[in-house]
This record gives sequence, C-alpha cells and structure tokens, in this order.
Amino acid sequence: MVRGMRAWSDAQVEQCIGTLLRTGVMIAAAVVLFGGCLYVIRYGGALPAYRVFHGEPADLRSVTGIVHAALAVKSRGLIQLGLLLLIATPILRVVFSVLAFALQRDVTYVVVSLIVLAVLSYSLSGGGL
Repeated sequence: MVRGMRAWSDAQVEQCIGTLLRTGVMIAAAVVLFGGCLYVIRYGGALPAYRVFHGEPADLRSVTGIVHAALAVKSRGLIQLGLLLLIATPILRVVFSVLAFALQRDVTYVVVSLIVLAVLSYSLSGGGL
C-alpha cells in the first residue's frame, strides 16, 4: 500500500485534499444545522434578554465538555461540535499534506507543511504551549 501511495501524482493528492475539505465542511455544516434546528425547536419562542450578556456555559468552553454535550444531544453542544469540526478540517488538510509530501519524498514541502502545522497548533493553543 505504501508503494502505491508513493506513486501518487500531484493531481491525485490535490483531488484527495479537495475531497477532504469538501467532506469536512459538509459534515460540519450538517452538525451545525442539526444543532441549530434543535436549538430553535427548544428555545425558538423564548424572548432574549439583550440587557444582560450571557456567555457560553463553562462546560462548552473545552473540547471534552463540547463532546459530552454533543453526545447528550444538547443543541448548543452540537453547534459547538460543528464549529470544532469546521476548524479541524484545514488542520487535517495540513496533516494529510505532510503525509503525502513525505510519501513523495519532497522534503521541502514536508518542512513547510510542518511549519504551517506548528503555527496552527501554536495559535489554536492560545499562543502559549
């Protein structure tokens, strides 16, 4: 299998990356849409209090909290999970690019992709590891 993957052309790699990006965005959109529909069904008739700002609950501020809320089919948790999937899609693209360039033995692009991955990881961690 590695031998077959090493023979991938640039066009095949680009096609796989395009499919990965489209699929990731479609899955994220479907999860957000489902969560949004549940939210409207549950809270659609409630009048918002614009005088007081209510941020996200503490349990929806971490990845584990979001996953637990989504598994419990809570609307806010599903919306947040969809947004996390949307953020993860380009990160997966960079990871796939690193693997594809490594199989093609293109050291320059592997290094550049790893730098991009490091910058993404640093920025997503809040600027501090």
